[in-house]
Amino acid sequence: MAARILIVDDHPLTREALSSLLGAHGFDVCGSASDGAQAIVEAARLRPDVVLLDLSMPGLDGLSALPRLREAAPDTEVVVLTASGTEENLLAAIRAGAAGYLLKTEPPERIAAFLDGVVNGEAALSGTVARRLLEQVRHGNGRGVGVPDSIAATLSARELEVLLLLDEHLGTDEIAKRLFISEHTVRSHVKSLLRKLGVSSRREALEHLAVARAA
Repeated sequence: MAARILIVDDHPLTREALSSLLGAHGFDVCGSASDGAQAIVEAARLRPDVVLLDLSMPGLDGLSALPRLREAAPDTEVVVLTASGTEENLLAAIRAGAAGYLLKTEPPERIAAFLDGVVNGEAALSGTVARRLLEQVRHGNGRGVGVPDSIAATLSARELEVLLLLDEHLGTDEIAKRLFISEHTVRSHVKSLLRKLGVSSRREALEHLAVARAA
């Protein structure tokens, strides 16, 4: 079954272009919205797999709408697609539960590929955005000890978030609530990060993290 996408952008031509692009790549564009308030209503009604969300919109903007979208449709992933790659917007979107942050300068084929990845539980980050986020995660986003380069280079952005929350001794349900994702998705990220770190349990992952920090 084709992944269902809700497009949110205040420019009609952008919505039409994205709809045509995604349709050509096998996605089911099940709806569209022109502002944050309408997006929340449509997300709750349609329950799409992914909301593709612009940030700069009149009325309720994308950043303000994002946490409300996650509440209205908890199993729906939200991917930001914007012209703004500022660090402030990036961190605010990720903290609000975005599964990805893409710039509108991305080639159409890469946008489609990123969305395929999100549907399969991966994070979606434009290259320049990924580098900025990686630097923030490496330094703990200003909230204490971060992740050493040896580990940060191995994991995806979402897996890094999950690892840091595991380090705060949060359970699966608490991580799911913090990141606005399902418990099933949390377990998938944990399984993936354990495999990448070459360990078999959460306890071993945290021990591995502690050893890397002490090195």
